Amino acid sequence: MDSMLISIVLLIILALLFDFLNGFHDAANSIATIVATRVLSPKYAVMWAAFFNFIAFAFFGLHVAGTIGKGIIDIAQVDTYVIFGTLMGACAWNILTWYFGIPSSSSHALMGGLVGAALVKAGPGALVAKGIMKTIVFIVVSPLLGMLLGLGLGIVVYHLFRHSTPAKVDHLFRKGQLLSAAAYSLGHGGNDAQKTMGIIAGLLFSGGYLGTEFHIPLWIVLSCHGAIALGTMSGGWRIVKTMGNKIFKLRPVDGFCAELGASVTLFGASAFGIPVSTTHTITGAIVGVGSLKRFSAVKWGVAGQIVWAWILTIPGAALVSAVCYWLAVMLLKK
Repeated sequence: MDSMLISIVLLIILALLFDFLNGFHDAANSIATIVATRVLSPKYAVMWAAFFNFIAFAFFGLHVAGTIGKGIIDIAQVDTYVIFGTLMGACAWNILTWYFGIPSSSSHALMGGLVGAALVKAGPGALVAKGIMKTIVFIVVSPLLGMLLGLGLGIVVYHLFRHSTPAKVDHLFRKGQLLSAAAYSLGHGGNDAQKTMGIIAGLLFSGGYLGTEFHIPLWIVLSCHGAIALGTMSGGWRIVKTMGNKIFKLRPVDGFCAELGASVTLFGASAFGIPVSTTHTITGAIVGVGSLKRFSAVKWGVAGQIVWAWILTIPGAALVSAVCYWLAVMLLKK
């Protein structure tokens, strides 16, 4: 086995580790509401979410994987050093924000990693402006859509059940939350697992192992969905606490509206190949539902801290990636 192939195998393992961390870090997105509302215990909530994370490959195309694989940086610039820097930057940012319980975006950490390594290697000419701008625009659009859909669904549901007793509403939406959490976990797996697929496929294509046409083999699809599902099953309880309780005290009906609103946003983004942040989307939806109850119900100080983490994610991951790329080239490249 030549040294190039060994490097690629090790980087694929690192990419799957990132995918695992993505599921671990973003488990809160899928399960925070059903845990906070006590619809499911933490143990069964992660199993429920992980199952739908895994089977998402049967419901979505691979448009997001294509965007990450060749739509953020020029694929001609992709090599083992760029991928190493990218994954180290993204993994480091995920671990840092998990430690402090901040629900930041694994997706934007990955994009920041790509940008940082590519800039050091080849300068601004290595960046694909269209793909980057599309992703940056949706840093704002996805939480706004989540917020508006969560708010809109809340208005409709509150109106339809305005004459029902609280006990009846609670009973009904405890069952409804199982469906909305499943839908959200499908959207999460369908968008987030594809980002790692794009990284692995880009690496293999640049090494000449995918032939002359960029594509995503089935084994990459299954391994990435498996890794993110295992990560989700491992939890991420620091962030669950923030998402489930610190932004807004959730009831089953609130969790249902937030998850369903976020799910619709993720389904649409995946259909158009846009790598959005599942974290941003569900946070926006929770804020939308919370503001419907009363504006002061949302803990805006906590929300503000989360927004700052969003702003810093891409440059933070890019900086770590750039340093890791430079060190790898200096120490390993002959």
